[in-house]
Amino acid sequence: MRTRNAERGTRNRRPIFPALFRVPTSAFRVLLVVALAACGRSDGPRVTVTIPAGASLEAAVDSLTASRVIDRPGLFRLYARLRGLAGSLKSGVYLLRQDEAWSDVVEALARGRGVEQRFTVREGLRLGEIADLAQRGLRIPRDSFLDAAQDSALLAQLGLPDQAASAEGYLFPTTYLLPLHIGAHELVRVMTHQFSQQWSPEWQARLDSVHFTRHQLVTLASIIESEVRYDPDRPFISAVYQNRLKRGMRLEADPTVSYAYGRRLKRVWEKNLAVRSSYNTYLHAGLPPGPISQPGRASLAAALYPADVPFLYFVAQADGKHIFSATYAEHLAAIRRVKEMRRAARAPRPPGR
Repeated sequence: MRTRNAERGTRNRRPIFPALFRVPTSAFRVLLVVALAACGRSDGPRVTVTIPAGASLEAAVDSLTASRVIDRPGLFRLYARLRGLAGSLKSGVYLLRQDEAWSDVVEALARGRGVEQRFTVREGLRLGEIADLAQRGLRIPRDSFLDAAQDSALLAQLGLPDQAASAEGYLFPTTYLLPLHIGAHELVRVMTHQFSQQWSPEWQARLDSVHFTRHQLVTLASIIESEVRYDPDRPFISAVYQNRLKRGMRLEADPTVSYAYGRRLKRVWEKNLAVRSSYNTYLHAGLPPGPISQPGRASLAAALYPADVPFLYFVAQADGKHIFSATYAEHLAAIRRVKEMRRAARAPRPPGR
């Protein structure tokens, strides 16, 4: 009797233990994915994510997904709710890594650990000038920034062309929102990533039409950026340089001479044109080895889409606008006209006028 009861009890108890571990395979996978994503780490590029005041958790998840900080919004939403983020979400602008560990994302949004600094880089600045800005505004030693911008391993990791000896030309000019104590390498990452974000998909296809590599295109755009003071002139200056390249003429671009000197020249004189440098386009045909400044979107677009004009020459007026010419004779006449306008502007005016 006892034996049968014991056996009956044992039979009744057997299913209890397997039931404890009878977790559906799909649920187990969900738990595993959540655990791995929450604890993982990423070396992905940093991106800025804005969480507006009063934003819901759903809206925040949408912003994080759009910026590729997370790639499983449904699972992240579940994880965030379990961590209590729905009731502690802080608005602000955040600098987060793409594919960042979910635990770090939740911690940042819950504590309001957002961006603390603005860093503005205008179009046409050179690498050394950005290094000066970083030292003054971000307390990044100038030499540290220059070393990071010339770190071949970092440049390769960032996907810059093999021809790029530095990040010159790829540090996109805009206003950045950055965390306190950002380092030199991280700043180079953020700025070059912004360049990639600004590079439109159709531009890549357009490169074949203008017969440039991306590095050559950025180089030309940087020269255009350094020449232009009047925005509508960009596609015309682009046309001049591209027409010269097609004819095998030297570019003879003054900004490349100034770059060859390693400092900005207030004016390029004839004596400066003999400086020995591969960047001196008065001595060497074709494009220089690399960019000479940071071009913005307008100059990149102008390099890709030059005006359909036969111009080969241009001369700047006092107001920053240019006079364009198709022949050298027209160009000489334009130079005389500009000189006359300058003399007239300097001439004393009669009393009462």
